[in-house]
Amino acid sequence: MAQYEPGQRWISDSEAELGLGTILMQDDRMLTVLYPATGETRQYSLRNAPLTRVRFAPGDEITHFEGWKMAVQEVEDIDGLLVYHGLNGHHQETSLPETQLSNFIQFRLASDRLFAGQIDPLAWFSLRYQTLEHTSRQLQSTLWGLGGTRAQPIAHQLHIAREVADRIAPRVLLADEVGLGKTIEAGLVIHRQLLSGRASRVLILVPENLQHQWLVEMRRRFNLQVALFDAERFAESDASNPFEDCQLALVALEWLVDDERAQDALCAAGWDLLVVDEAHHLVWHPEHASPQYKLVELLAGIIPGVLLLTATPEQLGQDSHFARLRLLDPNRFHDLEAFRAESANYRPVAEAVQELLDQGRLSEAAHKTIHDFLGDEGEALLAAVSAGDSGASARLIRELLDRHGTGRLLFRNTRAAVRGFPERQLHPYPLPSPDQYMELPIGEHAELYPEVSYQAQVEGGEEERWWRFDPRVDWLIDTLKMLKKFKVLVICAHAETAMDLEDALRVRSGIPATVFHEGMSILERDRAAAYFADEEFGAQVLICSEIGSEGRNFQFSHHLVLFDLPAHPDLLEQRIGRLDRIGQKHTIQLHVPHLENSPQERLFQWYHQALNAFQATCPTGNALQHQFGPLLLPLLEGGDDDAWQTLVDEAAAERERLETELHAGRDRLLELNSGGAGEGQALVEAIAEQDDEYALPIYMEALFDAFGIDSEDHSENALILRPSEKMLDASFPLGDDEGVTITYDREQALSREDMQFLTWEHPMVQGGMDLVLSGSMGNTAVALIKNKALKPGTVLLELLFVSEVVAPRNLQLGRYLPPAALRCLLDVNGNDLASKVSFDKLNEQLEAVPRSSANKFVQAQREPLSQQINAAEAKIAPRHAERVAEAKRRLDADLEEELARLTALQAVNPSVRDSELDALRNQREQGLAMLDKAALRLEAIRVLVAG
Repeated sequence: MAQYEPGQRWISDSEAELGLGTILMQDDRMLTVLYPATGETRQYSLRNAPLTRVRFAPGDEITHFEGWKMAVQEVEDIDGLLVYHGLNGHHQETSLPETQLSNFIQFRLASDRLFAGQIDPLAWFSLRYQTLEHTSRQLQSTLWGLGGTRAQPIAHQLHIAREVADRIAPRVLLADEVGLGKTIEAGLVIHRQLLSGRASRVLILVPENLQHQWLVEMRRRFNLQVALFDAERFAESDASNPFEDCQLALVALEWLVDDERAQDALCAAGWDLLVVDEAHHLVWHPEHASPQYKLVELLAGIIPGVLLLTATPEQLGQDSHFARLRLLDPNRFHDLEAFRAESANYRPVAEAVQELLDQGRLSEAAHKTIHDFLGDEGEALLAAVSAGDSGASARLIRELLDRHGTGRLLFRNTRAAVRGFPERQLHPYPLPSPDQYMELPIGEHAELYPEVSYQAQVEGGEEERWWRFDPRVDWLIDTLKMLKKFKVLVICAHAETAMDLEDALRVRSGIPATVFHEGMSILERDRAAAYFADEEFGAQVLICSEIGSEGRNFQFSHHLVLFDLPAHPDLLEQRIGRLDRIGQKHTIQLHVPHLENSPQERLFQWYHQALNAFQATCPTGNALQHQFGPLLLPLLEGGDDDAWQTLVDEAAAERERLETELHAGRDRLLELNSGGAGEGQALVEAIAEQDDEYALPIYMEALFDAFGIDSEDHSENALILRPSEKMLDASFPLGDDEGVTITYDREQALSREDMQFLTWEHPMVQGGMDLVLSGSMGNTAVALIKNKALKPGTVLLELLFVSEVVAPRNLQLGRYLPPAALRCLLDVNGNDLASKVSFDKLNEQLEAVPRSSANKFVQAQREPLSQQINAAEAKIAPRHAERVAEAKRRLDADLEEELARLTALQAVNPSVRDSELDALRNQREQGLAMLDKAALRLEAIRVLVAG
């Protein structure tokens, strides 16, 4: 076992980009290493730490942390620590303990391996080059973190995700209407922030009933492994702070409010981003705040980034809206009355913008409104608009958006503003109520789901099952036969009902059906959903319990049977939302059977006549249910028909009033900002282009071949991956030791959630690329070149240098100086032929050489090869210097432009925080300083001998 001493310098075999590591401490089992260059600390098992000791030899040049260099002449070991003796740049004798080595020293491991006889297969060298090229391209892509998720690219979601995720510590309210994808927007923001390094630890707070939905969405769509915390997990953890053991934590707000110990641990855990779903449930008044609100307020005060999600930002009143905003910026939103007065000033501006959009010009009154808002500096733009300059209109709207009071804090899209939703068609089926249900005792909600109560009381055999007499089952069988060419989704409230319906269909009809409920594992649910999605051999019908309305996308179907109705309008909207989504190509057919003269019939009337919740979304449903609930529940169970009709009429009138108020309060300026004004659509088109490329499948085939992963056809656009007997590395992130099914096709992935959707961002792809680049795989090769123009025995040397910067990820220097391969192809005269002979063209002329023969040749040519390697670095150095200079110029220009914009904006819009500007200035200073330390590293060597 290696002997570790504090102060020794080691390098990580798996994360070379961390720079030079320093041993901090070891105990009986664990080793702690600090990487000062990046500020990272790692703990490794003492038994198998993936570390290599840094030990320089006489003749090597080393660098002190202050920057001066020394040529090593002698190495001394003093109590386990190395001390190097030699000459500095002034040829003076000096010593340099390894504890004072520069953290940014680079290693020429490729040349060391070549001369040590460690020569890799020819294909591996090509794989290393391709991996570097693809890594560089992805780090610079505007789609990084946006294009690789299992979701249909939708313009407004992509715009919001990029706008928010590219901020330092974003603090925003995501307030899209139901069905527009707030959870996906939040997931995209989290995903992009993690990939870019802007965030590394994320806390997600949700109502307990949404924990499962978030868990599924984060794992299935974004491949994010979220740790779900509850009282049991917290209590069983043996860590001093259980929350510090995970990168992403998903916590139920209800439990947290009741557990002060968990609250303390959460506050001490150090998070970068806080996400709170259903934020409208956080109750606040000037004199009083709920425990949930106080807890979120406490966390928002210590966590830099905050995302609040709500579908009803102003629906519960302006006070409630103000309560959300003061969580994001308590300094900006400190006075409710001032906020009300300020908000009143924005409506005329929004109406003026609406006029400009609708008519293409401004009336005198609208012109005055905008002039008063922008001041004299907006006059030139207004004059250009009046002159008919269409470009000026866009610039004017952009200027207004920047100055809008909540324009940087609040994103809200409405169905009225976002197109692409299908229509809905309602088909009610009143059916006679059977005698068996008339005799049941009334209990909470039992009257809405009589089959559950009946089955709980009857202990008879198969003939006593409720589905033998319930008319809804006969109706369902007849309806499914009539719709036999279509996929049909059936949703009911309880798992027992779903399982019984599957039995009924199997016994009474033979219709191919599958079931989906909370008693099944995630894998079992995936299989059921895949069986339903299969066009050729799949089930016609999927029968879901209420959980079937959470998180899944079944929009390949457009027939929805609501076998019963849920007790809350939000749940009804969730059910319909499984099919009613952007991209749905057909009218949604809603089939609603219900028992006559029963609470079921009255609940149907409530949703249809009072809330209009079947044929349109009902943004006011929750408020109406809350307002009329005390009267609604007793009247559902029975009572006076006139009283019932009065209630329905009053609720319908109140709904129309609220909807009119919401529409009148629509802020078109805010909707324009949230929709992205064309920017989101450009991202959609770019993702479509990326999806159509073949680069990823071609690269992955080479990767699978190198690591010994077998692939075979599963079906059209799908492959099965399995580890072969020759699997190179057991740590390859296949995801399952037995094998997995993958697809590169987005449409297939959206309908088949049992398949892995491989993109450049997928953990299997990223993990495989990391295995190639973090180790030595493919950094040496020897080949025979078949080219008649070359004299037999001629030696060419191909070298790949990486021009890179070692820096904390949150600085995002990879955008400006990605670790690109700088290629050099030297002939015997020292000429660089790389610009004349492309990598691919050269590759076609090469043949593999037996390793023993290759090693003998390298040893025989060691001296001239060493000289060529030194010459190559001198030839590449100017290209490296150019890259660094360009990276510094772009970084400085980008951040200076953003600083200038935000500084000017801050003068007119207080929602721009001082901390944002300070963070940008620090990012610029640190980034430029780190780029000055960027270095060349010899990444790979290939020796080519003409045959």
